[in-house]
Amino acid sequence: MPNFSLPALLPIGLLICSNLFMTIAWYGHLKFTDRPLWVVILVSWFIAFFEYCLAVPANRWGSQFYSPAELKTIQEVITFAVFIGFAIFYLGERLTLQHFVGFAIIIVGAAVVVRA
Repeated sequence: MPNFSLPALLPIGLLICSNLFMTIAWYGHLKFTDRPLWVVILVSWFIAFFEYCLAVPANRWGSQFYSPAELKTIQEVITFAVFIGFAIFYLGERLTLQHFVGFAIIIVGAAVVVRA
């Protein structure tokens, strides 16, 4: 039975927040192709700093409740969810059925890891 206590959910909340920062750092610059690459690299590093400030404690505290494989799997599922929203709402991407089927297959694999 999964542990749904606040301390067990805190790492998941931190991973969600860290993924928001990392998705912005990795993909946000795609709307600013007129900027020099060195500028977007520096801005991305600055944004990624905050991602690390959230991800490191999430994994440290999360290891009290989840195995490293479970933490990584949870993080990957969160990454897909955050990326889908970001791609649609910020980048204006149109995701196809093929994208969703691929993501679903990965999520099923994640479920296998977490339930093992």
